[in-house]
Amino acid sequence: MSQRRPRAKAAAAPSDLAPLAEAEADERPRVLVVDDDERNLLAIRTVLEDVGEVVVAHSGEEALRHLLKGDFAVILLDVYMPGMDGYETAQIIRSREQTKRIPIVFLSAVNKETEHLMRGYSMGAVDYVFKPVDPVVLRSKVAVFVDLFAMTREIQRKARQEQALLDANLRANAERLKAEQELRRAEQRQAAIIQSLPIILYLEPLDADPRWPAFISGDLVAMTGYEYAHVAEHPTLWAERLHEEDRDRVLAALEQRKTTGRFSVEYRWQCADGGWKHFHDQAVLLRDAAGQPVEFAGTLTDVTERRSLESELVQARKMDAIGKLTGGIAHDFNNLLAAVLGGLTLIERRLPLAEEQAKVLTMTRRAAEQGSDLVGRLLAFARRQQLAPASIEIASLSGAVTDLLAHTLGGLVALDWRVGEGLWCAFADQSQLELALMNLIINARDAMPDGGTISVEAQNRTIGSGTDGLAPGDYVVLTVADTGCGIAPEMLEQVMEPFFTTKEVGKGTGLGLSMVYGFARQSGGAFRMESEVGAGTRAQIWLPRAPEVAAAADAAGSGRRTARVRPLKILLVDDHDGVRTTTAALLRDLGHAVVEASDGAGVLSLLRGDPGCCELLITDYAMPHVSGAEVIRQARALRPGLPAVIITGYADAQSIARRPEDVLVLAKPFTADQLTAAIAASVPEARVREEAEALQVASVGA
Repeated sequence: MSQRRPRAKAAAAPSDLAPLAEAEADERPRVLVVDDDERNLLAIRTVLEDVGEVVVAHSGEEALRHLLKGDFAVILLDVYMPGMDGYETAQIIRSREQTKRIPIVFLSAVNKETEHLMRGYSMGAVDYVFKPVDPVVLRSKVAVFVDLFAMTREIQRKARQEQALLDANLRANAERLKAEQELRRAEQRQAAIIQSLPIILYLEPLDADPRWPAFISGDLVAMTGYEYAHVAEHPTLWAERLHEEDRDRVLAALEQRKTTGRFSVEYRWQCADGGWKHFHDQAVLLRDAAGQPVEFAGTLTDVTERRSLESELVQARKMDAIGKLTGGIAHDFNNLLAAVLGGLTLIERRLPLAEEQAKVLTMTRRAAEQGSDLVGRLLAFARRQQLAPASIEIASLSGAVTDLLAHTLGGLVALDWRVGEGLWCAFADQSQLELALMNLIINARDAMPDGGTISVEAQNRTIGSGTDGLAPGDYVVLTVADTGCGIAPEMLEQVMEPFFTTKEVGKGTGLGLSMVYGFARQSGGAFRMESEVGAGTRAQIWLPRAPEVAAAADAAGSGRRTARVRPLKILLVDDHDGVRTTTAALLRDLGHAVVEASDGAGVLSLLRGDPGCCELLITDYAMPHVSGAEVIRQARALRPGLPAVIITGYADAQSIARRPEDVLVLAKPFTADQLTAAIAASVPEARVREEAEALQVASVGA
């Protein structure tokens, strides 16, 4: 039995239409012949084999199965068959949606009566062929249905092709529309991005003189303050508003562009509001297909903020470098002062002095102490000083500072404090803040030789994002403002450098503002200055807001009697010979037994030989090869729990913070009382209680 080839899918892309048409053209219409007599089937197949593809079935059931598998041009159906006869089969075929329109021709050898014919027609037959079958008649009738089927299929095929073409056209149009929409959206996005950026795109004619752009894209008004129409009306505007110091360099680069075909230069340009901006102007020469120059295409970028940040970074690095240098100088200077003051203390304790000699000694000591104060200011700038931050009420601070300056300001200058209600407490070292405010107020006084009012204002400020080295958070801002002579812009950054001063020779050390700067930065805040020549200066100290529960500054030792300790065995290490010698002599005068070492290796060697050789270790912090903190750690590995004190003329705050928690830091130069208090705090069991002494004295007297 012949089988029908698989049919092609109805939907096809335009490129597949030709193969689909060829496949359908090669497919012959099929004719289904249903008869229980094999001889009849063979005869009919022979007659119709050149009309179409003949498929045979021996029963109604088999015919229905064939109909489930494919389509037919016509069905030749025998009326009388065992089981399901032709009428019943025709009725089922007509009841199915897929097969009800296939023409049915009944084959019958008997019952040519009208009633039988009418029954066949009522069952869906379109014609009758009576047996024995006339081949010519049968071929003629079947050919009509086959041709009709073929034409119908051709119409359907063309309809599918047209529909496929229409669908393809619609898809192409939709894709083109989508592409156009995407292009428009991309152009809009690009325009929005360019509009939001500090950048201008421009096209410029080759020989434009004076220079002017023929096309501009971007927010020209936001960058320069000028509309494009105004620029077109005033072509000399660009050159006129160049900064005087940049003009020759920029015009030379513009002239060179004619030979190089390129242009890239930065310059300052005055905007419509009178302010100056830094622009990066760059352009390249465009050529046509023949290589002929057409015009210049370029960009104008606002780099003002970048320049400002670069300037701040350079200034910060410069201040950091100066700070490190200053801290190193302070370290060496403190060692010298420690030796000088230690020697003076020994002379005073050991030798009886005449009044004149005592006066000279006192003057010498005072000069050394002033040197120590100078070093303290250097350390403040270098952010290496020891601070004791606590919660500070600005209202009470104002009274203390006013009292300190009462006799300094004179009658021509008034001090106006503006401290509003609800002001937060600042978190800083109060004594250093008082000193910083005094420096700023005295500077303001000196800037107003004819008198005036110095205002000190305190405000609450909150920063949402970090700026100028400040972390996000709450701050208390103290502003000292005057109406004096002001500071020139080129000097504004220099005034915070150590030893730089705008005052006359002999009237300033140049350390006041540098100390304020270092104190503010070390406290977690910032120091800012604004000034205009002839209009005055505003100096701001930004300090962090104190926590809700802030610990008060440690005032231990103030107002108390000097501590006393019993004689101890002390191991002293310092790489500076003068400091080590005077410190050892001072300790011996206080009754202690002292073993000296010049470095950490010597200390560790002594402890390895005799771990019980000392009751207290006193060590310098900054020494070659190993720091004082590391000496203490290694010493405690040999002698656990060994009490220790660090003495230092200079040390990085973070490095000192990494010392053992129970180790005190004593700053050089120090007095005998300060040294004794540090020893008493480090070796509490050695402290002589004055109450016990008083009882002992009373007992002896009785």
